[in-house]
Amino acid sequence: MKVFIADDSMVLRDRLSNMISEIEGINIVGQVEDSVAALEAIERLRPDVVILDIRMPGGDGIAALEALKKRKNPPKVIVFTNYPYLQYRKRCLDAGADFFFYKATEFEILIDLLKHLVKAC
Repeated sequence: MKVFIADDSMVLRDRLSNMISEIEGINIVGQVEDSVAALEAIERLRPDVVILDIRMPGGDGIAALEALKKRKNPPKVIVFTNYPYLQYRKRCLDAGADFFFYKATEFEILIDLLKHLVKAC
């Protein structure tokens, strides 16, 4: 399963990459820090799953989510954010997010989900 990470924090991208790289069957195909680069790279790399932050330079992650979900055969999108507020959750899920997790408390849930998704492939 190919995974792509779009988050403005290099520390978070590194932590996620280290945790995900331990899951057999997952290949991290790319990482970027802004939404414009994310959309371009996702189009080129065609990941199965995108881990997407809401707030990034170059545009907001929700707009990137909407653009991704309009594409033919879009990837599964996991919104992983520091903004767990109901209005963000609703907006993301309405825009097509497959999952929505809070960075401060749901790292392990995200990793467990990825393990489940790779087994389902």
